[in-house]
Amino acid sequence: TLPLFSEKGAGIGEKLGDIVPLDLTFINEQAKEVTLRELMDGKPTLLTLNYYRCAGVCSPQLEELAATLSKVQLAENFDYKVITVGFAEDENISLALTKKKNILKTMTRHYVQDAWQFVLGENNSSGKLAQSVGFKYKAMKMENGDLGYIHGASVVMLSPKGKITGYLNGINQLPADITMAIKEASEGKVRHSILRSNSPFCFTERPEAGNIVNNITRIAGVLSVIALLVLFFFFLRRGRKK
Repeated sequence: TLPLFSEKGAGIGEKLGDIVPLDLTFINEQAKEVTLRELMDGKPTLLTLNYYRCAGVCSPQLEELAATLSKVQLAENFDYKVITVGFAEDENISLALTKKKNILKTMTRHYVQDAWQFVLGENNSSGKLAQSVGFKYKAMKMENGDLGYIHGASVVMLSPKGKITGYLNGINQLPADITMAIKEASEGKVRHSILRSNSPFCFTERPEAGNIVNNITRIAGVLSVIALLVLFFFFLRRGRKK
């Protein structure tokens, strides 16, 4: 297992080669019970785990995925499926449909609506699915009393038989990476991830965590300035010697 993120019980640990439980049931966009196997329909599948009220990384992740899929030269619904699973237990299908509408309208070409399903968990099925792919999230109360979550961002690639073949981590994905991941998933080939150093964490439910990130960013900026000054004086002295 390769730990990609770590934040007190939240993170992503790769489980390449494992099989996800295809009999888990979810609530689909028609508010009907459906299994993961039925949602995948025997196709390679891009899986994301999000919560629909997320004001942190979820919307940017899904918008960037939509932008990338707009450029992928494969036939959705025929070559692959996309499933976004809402893991927040207090959300409803109306939120899922609103999120889908907002995401798909950002796409730059016609996209088959049924190819990308936005669903909800049932009887903790989303939690079980998240556990099976190594996606850990932590619920916390926000200052306004709402429930929020710490979580990372990743697209999990599943083969038609439910094997975890790869992880596309972070928000930004390249069309070539998505295309290759889909083709490899269709053949059941396990793909080792390229760890992206900028893979983000959602801290929307804990403002002080955001302050920590901001402080780290400021420190990195100061160190960068110091490094540039050191280089400047080094080359200045070197020029004077010459």
